[in-house]
Amino acid sequence: MILIVTDTHCYFDIINKQIEYAEESLGIPVSSIIHLGDFGIYKSHLYDFFIKRGKRFLRPLYFIDGNHEDFNSFENLVWKYKDFFSYLPRASVNTIEGYRFLSLGGTAYMDSAATQRGAIITDKQIDECLSIPGDDVDIILTHDCPSGIGVPNTPGLGYYGETGFKRSSELADHFKSKLWLFGHHHKWFTYRDTYTTYHGLSGIWKGFGLLDGNYQFRIVEHKIDWEETSFIDKILMKIKILNPDHPQK
Repeated sequence: MILIVTDTHCYFDIINKQIEYAEESLGIPVSSIIHLGDFGIYKSHLYDFFIKRGKRFLRPLYFIDGNHEDFNSFENLVWKYKDFFSYLPRASVNTIEGYRFLSLGGTAYMDSAATQRGAIITDKQIDECLSIPGDDVDIILTHDCPSGIGVPNTPGLGYYGETGFKRSSELADHFKSKLWLFGHHHKWFTYRDTYTTYHGLSGIWKGFGLLDGNYQFRIVEHKIDWEETSFIDKILMKIKILNPDHPQK
C-alpha cells in the first residue's frame, strides 16, 4: 500500500507517526510514501532530522516539490540527502509499485512574497509533460490543483483568483489519467469527470491517503498535534531566511 501525504512543512517526524498509525492501528502495511509537495527542503531542518538526530523514514519516500522549499539550494540539498528520500522531477514519469506517475511540482504564481521564482510552473514544463505520450501515464501528481474543478480558495486568498494552475486542462485532456492527486490547499477534496478522479489532500497533520494496487484510493483522517514553531525559526521566517510556512496559517 502506498501512503500519500502532503504539506509536511519540515515537520518530518509526522510522516513516521502516520506510517505507524496506518500499520499499528489500522493494520495496513505501508510499502512506500509519496509526498505531494511542501516537503521542507531547507538545510537546517534536513540536517537536524537526518544528521544531528540520526533519523530516517520508516519506508522509502518519493516527493515532488511544492512552493515552500529552498529553491536557491534545492538541487544541492536533494543530491546531498539522496540516501534518505527520492525527488520526482517535474515533467518526469516514474514507475513506483507498478504505477506510472507523472510528476509536476510547483504552483501557479500568486505574488512575489508567496511564490518564489523556482516554485512557478512554467509553460516549458507543461510542454515537456505534453510531449509524453498520453498512454504512458497512469496517475498525475501535482502540488497545486488543476484549475476549473472547484477547489475552494482559502479564506483571505480569494483576491488571487480561481485556484489551480494554467494549462492544467491540457494535461487532463492529453493523459485522461485515472487519478490525479494534489495538495497545497490544505483541504480534503474529491471531484470526478468522464475520465479522471481528482483527490486533494489536506496537510499531513490531518491525515493521509492510501493507494492500493487497483487504483483504489481512500482518505484516512487522523489528526496529529502540531509542534510549536521554535523561537529561532520564527525569527528566521520573519526575516525570510527560512520560509517553510506554518500549515495552519
